[in-house]
Amino acid sequence: MTAYWISVYKEILDEAKVAAYADLAGPALQAGGGTYVARGLPEQIYEDGERTRTVLIAFESVEAARAAHDSPAYQDALAALDGGAVRDMRIVPGVH
Repeated sequence: MTAYWISVYKEILDEAKVAAYADLAGPALQAGGGTYVARGLPEQIYEDGERTRTVLIAFESVEAARAAHDSPAYQDALAALDGGAVRDMRIVPGVH
């Protein structure tokens, strides 16, 4: 079953660290089977929404998303981020 990796950037503390993270994270997650579905700032906000950068990546399964997160390549990306952002990150199973 498809799974979705959702990251919401609550606060960016260091743009350079976020850029270094992005340079490493994109290839690492794509190598793990991830496909970027959406990323960027919202075009419209409703209810109690916040104008925060959001990233949505599809994987073939929760297990594939976990494996991508735990991969050495993605761990290198996290090391580059090094506190440069406050994020809410989760993996959510898709519905069938």
